[in-house]
Amino acid sequence: MQPKKSDRQRSFLCPDLLDQLDPRNHLLGLAKVIPWQVFEDSFRPLYAASGRPGKPVRLMVGLLILKQLENLSDERVVEAWVQNPYFQAFCGQQRFTWKLPCDPSELTYFRRRIGEDGVRKIFEVSVALHGDKAKEAEVVVDSTVQEKNITFPTDAKLLTKIVTRCHTMAKLEDVKLRRSYQREIKSLLRTIRFKSKGRRQGESQRAVRRLRTIAGILVRELKRKLSPEALTIHQQALDLYDRVQRQQRSDTGKIYSLHEPGVSCISKGKAHKKYEFGAKASVTVTKTSGIIVGALSFQDNPFDGHTLPAVLSQVESIVGQRPTMAICDRGYRGKRKIGVTSIEIPESGKRTKTASDKRQARERFRRRAAIEPIIGHLKNDHRMLRNYLKGQVGDSVNLFMACAAFNFRKFIRILCFLCLKFLGHILRPNVQTVQACA
Repeated sequence: MQPKKSDRQRSFLCPDLLDQLDPRNHLLGLAKVIPWQVFEDSFRPLYAASGRPGKPVRLMVGLLILKQLENLSDERVVEAWVQNPYFQAFCGQQRFTWKLPCDPSELTYFRRRIGEDGVRKIFEVSVALHGDKAKEAEVVVDSTVQEKNITFPTDAKLLTKIVTRCHTMAKLEDVKLRRSYQREIKSLLRTIRFKSKGRRQGESQRAVRRLRTIAGILVRELKRKLSPEALTIHQQALDLYDRVQRQQRSDTGKIYSLHEPGVSCISKGKAHKKYEFGAKASVTVTKTSGIIVGALSFQDNPFDGHTLPAVLSQVESIVGQRPTMAICDRGYRGKRKIGVTSIEIPESGKRTKTASDKRQARERFRRRAAIEPIIGHLKNDHRMLRNYLKGQVGDSVNLFMACAAFNFRKFIRILCFLCLKFLGHILRPNVQTVQACA
């Protein structure tokens, strides 16, 4: 059911929460400029007309923003909300309360309710707060990897998980397996663990092949013995197990996780981390002001240059104008112009260029490097270092919210700077007064 509107009257005995807080706090300043009514109007059709009333939209959106701003989990942001009166005022609370605003799982349901389009609306609002500063003709584009919350994939790990899940499925459906292979699997894992290197490496490889055979035996046995109703329920999982059991090292489209089959293996050329397992994310930043105006998540590890048309179209739909120049690194080599947007990448100096052109290109690509620390802040400060949200939609949701939190944090710094400048102007001593006193 749609959330109820709060029509609380002012209390004579208990003052409002805003009357007890410092009006110069950055969260209160941010709450005043965010157009909360936009979220109310956009998300109201997503609720049913009958049933239990939902939580206020401002409360749920505020919790999502605070979660990314402060780099907290769903559980921690709900606990911090109870302890921090500024968090409560940011979410529209009129009285200080001691109880949890909602169960942490309700944030998951709310993300599913609004979906990728709803989270994109929050990101668009974060861009619109900066006004004309976000409408620059030149932008900087770069890609990174948003890693999923999975363990480093190996054949032994995946096959062991398949065997364990087959045993669980057989117990759940009351299917008696011909053999459990528990003792043999324990011996095989010991061999893989302690003989994976050195002269006895062949024993470890034979143990992995035997583990693959056992996984295939259990999957085929379950397909034979499950009832038609149970087979319909577990068909997708069994097909996934069969595909993982059959895949080889040189195959394309491999599966690296059973609970996240859409994960891709991406190599970004890092010396300390050769491969990253997640989804490729493209980030677009204005050249001068450093505002994130585009965020797009991709699957299946596409070439960076092939992602530019979708990236530029998204920037045009969010900002309202198409950039005239996109500054990229050498990973985007290929097309030098997409529509009206020219693509600039570093290249060796040509004799046909004048000294002025070379100087401008040097300054432009030095400025391009500013996107690297921005991506670092997204990962370390706004929960993009490891994505805990499930599926391809979770990749887009986490990316949009991280970029929105960065824009909100940037706007908070602008508010703090303007406040200090205003106070400095007021407290600046009058020259004539000082001379008179002297």
